[in-house]
Amino acid sequence: MPWMKWLPWRFIVRYIARAHGFLDPLPVLASLRRFAEPSEVAEPLELLRAGVVFHARGLINSRVIQHNLDWIWPYWIEEQFNPYSNAFVPRAFSLTHVNLTYRNWTAVGHPDCFHMPVVDPRGLLTPHYDGWSVDAAIVTDDGENLIPSRQTEVAQHLDTIDGLAVVTRCTAQGMQLLNQASVRVSDGEPESVSVIEARSDRDGWLMILLRPYNPEGVSFIHEAGLSRDRRRWVVDDKFDVRFSEPAERHHLSEYRAGDVYTHYNELEDTIHGICSVGLVTAAALYRVRAGVPRRMEVVVPLALGDIGAEQGSSIGNENFQNLSWSQELQGRCQLSVPDPLYQTLYDAALRTLVLLSPEDVFPGPYTYKRFWFRDAAYMVNALLCTGFVERAERALNCFPGRQALDGYFHSQQGEWDANGEVLWIMERFCRLTGRRPTDGWHTAIKRGARWICRKRRANPKKSALYGLLPAGFSAEHLGLNDYYYWDNFWGIAGLRSASRLCGQTGYPELEKEFEEEADAYQSVVDESLAQAERRLGRPAMPAAPSRRLDPGAIGCVVAGYPLQLYDSNDPRLMDTADYLIDNCFVGGGFFQDMVHSGINAYLTLHVAQLLLRAGDGRYFGLMQSVAEMASPTGQWPEAIHPRTGGGCMGDGQHGWAAAEWAIMIRECFVREKHNGLILASGIARRWLETDELIHFGPAPTPYGAVTVTITTVEQDSATVRVAWRGEWFDAAPEIDVRLPGYAPVIAEPQQNQVEIKLNKPGND
Repeated sequence: MPWMKWLPWRFIVRYIARAHGFLDPLPVLASLRRFAEPSEVAEPLELLRAGVVFHARGLINSRVIQHNLDWIWPYWIEEQFNPYSNAFVPRAFSLTHVNLTYRNWTAVGHPDCFHMPVVDPRGLLTPHYDGWSVDAAIVTDDGENLIPSRQTEVAQHLDTIDGLAVVTRCTAQGMQLLNQASVRVSDGEPESVSVIEARSDRDGWLMILLRPYNPEGVSFIHEAGLSRDRRRWVVDDKFDVRFSEPAERHHLSEYRAGDVYTHYNELEDTIHGICSVGLVTAAALYRVRAGVPRRMEVVVPLALGDIGAEQGSSIGNENFQNLSWSQELQGRCQLSVPDPLYQTLYDAALRTLVLLSPEDVFPGPYTYKRFWFRDAAYMVNALLCTGFVERAERALNCFPGRQALDGYFHSQQGEWDANGEVLWIMERFCRLTGRRPTDGWHTAIKRGARWICRKRRANPKKSALYGLLPAGFSAEHLGLNDYYYWDNFWGIAGLRSASRLCGQTGYPELEKEFEEEADAYQSVVDESLAQAERRLGRPAMPAAPSRRLDPGAIGCVVAGYPLQLYDSNDPRLMDTADYLIDNCFVGGGFFQDMVHSGINAYLTLHVAQLLLRAGDGRYFGLMQSVAEMASPTGQWPEAIHPRTGGGCMGDGQHGWAAAEWAIMIRECFVREKHNGLILASGIARRWLETDELIHFGPAPTPYGAVTVTITTVEQDSATVRVAWRGEWFDAAPEIDVRLPGYAPVIAEPQQNQVEIKLNKPGND
C-alpha cells in the first residue's frame, strides 16, 4: 500500500527495540552489510523464506527433542544427541536444533510423478512432503527389541530390478526386520507402499508405528484413529495409512503420556487419540511366532499430500503416460563396466535424474524441492548427455515462462548467473540434438542476452569493475555478495551461445551483436584476472577481483568445465585446480568451508573434469573418492560431514551431484573437442584387467549419438580394441582415441575401431 512508504519505519523499529531492552537492530544490520560488497539485493528473499521455515522447525525441535530423549527418534537424532557418537553436536546456546550430521535420505517414486516419499538411512518412511512418518520395529515377549534407528549397522540398498525401491534390512539378537519402500500407481493415483517382513527366534510383535517427525525433525500429528475394521489409520482427518491385515492390538499416546512405544504392553486397546501439542504417536501390533516370518503391506495414498514448494498435478505433467521404470530407461545411454560400485552409482544417477524431472527440474526431493536455474542447467545437461532428450526439452520449455519482462531469468533474486545458464543450456540442447531453437525460444534468447549486456554495465564507467556484472549473491556457497567471476563466466558463455543460436535462426545482425559483446566482455574479465594475478603473485583465479584465494575459487572452475572458455591446459585453470587440491580438500574431496562446511561431491567432480580435460591422471583419484562417499543407496547429499560421512547441508539426495556423476562417466568414454570427439580418455586401467565387455551409449554428441565398446585383445591388457558406432547427423567427426596408458590414435575417416598397445603405466 503506497501510504505505508510514508511511515517512519526506522524510528518505530528503533523505539520498540530500545523500549524492550533490545539492541537497536538497524546499526547491527548496517554492520552486517559492510562485510559484503554493496548490492541491490542483500540476500534472495526466497532463501530467507526457506531459512526461516527451516529454523522454525529447528526451534520446535529444541523444545521437544532434548526433553524427551526416551522416545524413539529418527536416526539422525539418535546419533546427533548421543555424546558417544562422532555425530554428537553440543546444544548449549544453539537456538535451533537441526539435522547437521545425517542429512541422508533416498526418494522413491514413479516417472513424472511429483510425489516423492523419502526413506532415511534406517528405513523411516516419510510418505508426504515434509510430513509425518511410518516406521516399524520388533519387540519380543521377553523384552528384547529391534529398533532400526538405534542400530549401529543396517544394510540398505536401492533395488532397481523391478522399478525403484529402497530396501532396509536390520538384524539384532535373533530378530530380523526387512522393509521395502516404493511407489506405485493404482487406478491413476500414486501410493506409497511399504512391504515389511519380521522374523524372530522368539515370540513377539511386529509394530507398525506412526511417528510425528521426519528427517528434519518434528512434524505435527494432532489426531489419529484406527478405523472400525482395524485396517486403516486416519491421520488429522485427512490422510490414510492402510494395512494389509487388521491390527491385532493397537495403542495411541499423546505428548504428555510419552511415546506410544512405552505403552505397547498395556492390555487395553486405545483406538483414538488427540494431542493439543501435535505429538500423537500410534502403534499397530501383529503377532510374530518364533521362526515364522510375518509379512505386512502398508499403503499410503499420496494424492492428498503436499508435493513441495513447486506445485503440480497429482501425478505430473499433462502428458503423463504411466510408463514403468524399465520403459522410461529403455534406449537411454547405458553403462556396462566391471566395477560394481561405478555401475550402481551410474544406474542410480539416471533414476535420480528422471525422478527429479517430473516437468520442472528439482535439485532434490525434499529440502530442495524447488526450482533454481543453476541446478537445472547442470541437470538438464546430464539428461541430454544420457539420452533423455524429450525430458530435457520439456524442462527447457518451462524456462521462458520464468523470464521477467526486462529479460531476467528469475529463480532467486540477485543471482546474476541465471541468464548465462539458460542461454548456454538452450544452445547445448540444439547442439546435441541437431535442432534449431523453436520460435518460442527466440524471443527469450534475445531478451535474455540483452539483459546480460545491460546488466554488466551497471557499475560506474570510471570504476575498475566497469563491464562486470554487479555484486550479487550468486552461487550461495561462494560467500557474501561480491563481483563473482562465476557470474561473469556464465555471462560470457551465455552471450556466445545466444550469438550461435541467433545465427541458426537467421538473425545475422543479432549473431554479430552478441559475439562482439562477448568478445568485449571476455577482454574485461581477462584484464581483471591479470590484475588479480599480479596482486596474488600466481595465476590461480580468486572468486572475485578483490578476494584472496579461498574455497570460493571453486566457482572459477566453470570457465574450464563445463563452459570451455579457455584451453584445457590454461595456466589459470590448472593453478586454480592445484590451489584447491592443496588447500581445500579433505578426505579426497573438495571441502567448502563457507556455508556448506562439508565435502561436496559435485564440486569435487568439477575439479576432476578440469584434470580429465588436461590429461592429468589425478582426475581418477577424485572420482574414486566421490564414489566412496556415496550412500548405500548410491546417493550424495549436498555436503558431506567429514567425520560421520553423512549429510551436513542441503538435500540428502542431491540432483546436481547425480548429474555430475552421470556426466563424469560420459566424459570418461566420450567428450568433445572443437572439431571432433575424444574417446576412452578416462577409462580406468583396472577395468581392462578382465575379459568383460566395457560399453557406453548411445550418448548424444554435437555430431550425433555414439556408442563406445572396449575389449581386451591380449592377455594382461597389452592390446585393447576401442570400437564405436555412430548415428551421425552428417559426416563422421574426427575421432581421437586417448586411452590412458596407451598410444594415442587419431582414427582414419572410415574407421570404426582401433587396436592400441600399452606404452606406459595407466592410472588406477
